Amino acid sequence: MIMLSDKLNRMQHLLREMESVLVAYSGGIDSTLVLKVAHETLGSKAVGVTAVSPTLPSAELEAARLVAVQIGVRHLILETDQLEISDFVRNDATRCYHCKTDLYQGLAKLRQELTLGAIVDGTNLDDLDDDRPGLLAAREWGVRSPLVEASLSKDEVRALAKELGLSNWDKPAAACLSSRIARGVPITREQLHRVEQAEAVLLQEGFKQVRVRDGNGEARVEVGQDELAALFEPAMQARITNKLRTLGFEAVTLDRRGYRRDGGNS
Repeated sequence: MIMLSDKLNRMQHLLREMESVLVAYSGGIDSTLVLKVAHETLGSKAVGVTAVSPTLPSAELEAARLVAVQIGVRHLILETDQLEISDFVRNDATRCYHCKTDLYQGLAKLRQELTLGAIVDGTNLDDLDDDRPGLLAAREWGVRSPLVEASLSKDEVRALAKELGLSNWDKPAAACLSSRIARGVPITREQLHRVEQAEAVLLQEGFKQVRVRDGNGEARVEVGQDELAALFEPAMQARITNKLRTLGFEAVTLDRRGYRRDGGNS
């Protein structure tokens, strides 16, 4: 059995071979670990880049900025807008492919400007088991995945992140706001903003793992399995339902099954 320390050493070796890297840094734990290790291995030759668009909640951007400061790495912002891409807005099974193609095209241009050696992302070994069209875009643009190359699973990423002192090691899984919109329903700026506001309501109520799925105007609320009891407390049910209706949702359903990865929408 390969020890976690050996996998860390493998990742450091891979990064040294690349000599300099541009890290596609979303603020999630996977890309944060890559950014941390890249910075410790390559110093100023590692740069993190966060793509900012209508699909990224503002709270996620602020959290990403904070962690980058804690790491001490150079952190840049890349402005993008997938809503200008008709194939993305259509919201079919290829949505993520078009989103990632747009991202990597922008990162490739930035990599050239900064004269860096490689673009790397936070894909981990477990991600390869999922249906992820974005992975195809990554391969087409020559993006490297150090976590995969070092055979690091999601659980190992969290364990290593905790060991290295990353403040977000236990951060719940996140995904872009477009993943909340039912497949086949064209994505609009208004929908994304409404979903962001709705999830902010849940976060303000103290929930940590949250999703508000927009089924063409009907909200389906998911929270972590360990948070379901709090969600279904009568006063909480009424408060959340009323607040989400105020945001413009025609109906609100509190899902008794709790949060499920992808939730059937993406």
